Amino acid sequence: MNVNTAPPLTGLARRLVQDGILDEQVARSAVQEARTRKSQFVAHLIENGLASSMRVAEAASDEFGTPLLDLSAFNLDTCPKNLVDVKLVEKHHTVPLFRRGNRLYLAVSDPTNLHALDEIKFHTGISTEAILVDESALTRAMQKFLKAAEEATGGAFNDLEGVGLEDLDIEGGEAKPDDADVRSDTDETPIVRFVNKVLLDAIRGGASDVHFEPYEKSFRVRYRTDGILHEVARPPVTLAPRLAARLKVMSQMDISERRMPQDGRIKMRLSKTRAIDFRVNTLPTIFGEKVVLRILDPASAQLGIEALGFEPYQRELYMHYLFQPQGMMLFTGPTGSGKTVSMYTGLGILNTDERNISTAEDPVEINMSGINQVHVNARVGLTFAEALRSFLRQDPDIIMVGEIRDLETAEIAVKAAQTGHMVMSTLHTNSACETITRLLNMGVAPFNVATSVNLIIAQRLARRLCQHCSVEVRLPDEVLLEEGFLPSDLPTLTMKKAVGCEKCLNGYKGRVGIYETVPVTKELSEIILTGGNAMELSAMARKQGYDDLRRSALAKAGRGLTSLEEVNRVTKD
Repeated sequence: MNVNTAPPLTGLARRLVQDGILDEQVARSAVQEARTRKSQFVAHLIENGLASSMRVAEAASDEFGTPLLDLSAFNLDTCPKNLVDVKLVEKHHTVPLFRRGNRLYLAVSDPTNLHALDEIKFHTGISTEAILVDESALTRAMQKFLKAAEEATGGAFNDLEGVGLEDLDIEGGEAKPDDADVRSDTDETPIVRFVNKVLLDAIRGGASDVHFEPYEKSFRVRYRTDGILHEVARPPVTLAPRLAARLKVMSQMDISERRMPQDGRIKMRLSKTRAIDFRVNTLPTIFGEKVVLRILDPASAQLGIEALGFEPYQRELYMHYLFQPQGMMLFTGPTGSGKTVSMYTGLGILNTDERNISTAEDPVEINMSGINQVHVNARVGLTFAEALRSFLRQDPDIIMVGEIRDLETAEIAVKAAQTGHMVMSTLHTNSACETITRLLNMGVAPFNVATSVNLIIAQRLARRLCQHCSVEVRLPDEVLLEEGFLPSDLPTLTMKKAVGCEKCLNGYKGRVGIYETVPVTKELSEIILTGGNAMELSAMARKQGYDDLRRSALAKAGRGLTSLEEVNRVTKD
């Protein structure tokens, strides 16, 4: 004897059968199919035309004693866009309507869907409460909500089709197996396309750095272009962890480590013959990981000596001492003043089959074929000093040291310069003559400084006026003289000011070098040997006709290459 052992219907399905809205067998079949397809029971009914959405909503309201909201009378534009991830909205077929204090009210068509309320509460940290609406209205509201949420990204994911960055060379950039949750986020196509678009636009715009910065209630992306930071995008703050994770995967970092700073690299191949490297650093902040990328373009080291911005006599000094068989050339200036490009321009000129060139850098910023480049690593004992010692055992002609930071490195560099090698290096000082004082203060003997240093180049980078929109401006002679121009300069000045157009950024496009080029002459050597200070050295250099940074910058402004405002920004009187 066959006995019907099917379990009785419960909840909304039972109520719909009782009210005559559904046949019992249809209701059982709908419940089973919804479970099999892992879809909402009410959504399944409406999608398959088994019942009217309004009648189902009214039955649910009566069954559970929940008031029914007419969504057509609700302003969906006021819905909170960034509280609930769009994935959860789609997964649970719900729309966040409004928030009151620490309670979030969600529109649902099935009030028995408690799992949706619990999961959204877990992800948002806010208590949730259901508001009943009819299914058809909820579907329309969801579509409008998802469209508004996409627009709320500030256009971050718009117009990204055809970016063409599939050639990114990300070696070893897979996530670890136990980081499946992070990997699923970082593999999202919109996130990937957005990061690719940001990096490509940074290259096209001539940016030197890209900053991804999370804050408590906002997230911004900034470029440093021509030395000035400016905001280019403001994605939702909820995307910050996924953007950081994507960049860390690309940079071969540990994506599970979010408490310590990390360093990495990205190689982007734009064509078969050109690649761009990004040096990447992450820094944990109180609102998430800030990620900064330094753009390293090998083409910048192939500009040629003419493109650097030397005055004619400065270029002659540079080339003269570059080809000396021994001695030291020192480049000085703050971070981002173009010292590396100036050095690599010289190395590119010297890079022939007849010369053995070795460099020690932290890190290696520009890869150049034909040069032996060493990335120093103090943690394993490979310091600048240790690299220099090794270089001297390998028959070098040219040695480049990324930076002289201590007495040990300075003394080895001086020894190399005195024993038949050309040494190039950098220091962080404000002027050429202060560089000599810095070496003496490190403990290098005055005699060694006077006999080993050939040329010192202090430099800054000033923004170049846009040639399309800059306009000539006439300033009173009194103002020009006060700024540092000489009376003999006034008749030949062509002063210009920034205006701004679609081809530039606030009236500037590109940068031009400002240089103080001082050779260690016999007179300067005598001052060094007698214990003279930086002011005495500077006075002698001016007497011999070597302009300081201020005079060099004013010369650029007098020819209309940059503005007086920019001169005042990068140099001090």
